[in-house]
Amino acid sequence: MSCEARLGALVAEHLDLGREPQWDGGLADSGVSSLDAVAFKKVVEQEFGVTVPPECFDTLRKLAAYIDSQAA
Repeated sequence: MSCEARLGALVAEHLDLGREPQWDGGLADSGVSSLDAVAFKKVVEQEFGVTVPPECFDTLRKLAAYIDSQAA
């Protein structure tokens, strides 16, 4: 499963968006509260075994690129 597919599954499981996530928009743009975003960041870090710096958590696409770069 690709990194984006795994992230998409985590979004579906942990964030109640009711639609596909916006990969190029911020989580706040999708209606995610700051508390939910912090909780989601912890889930992502645990799932992928990485520590995500705040600047890489701007968009889901940027997050996926960062995780891919750490796996290489």
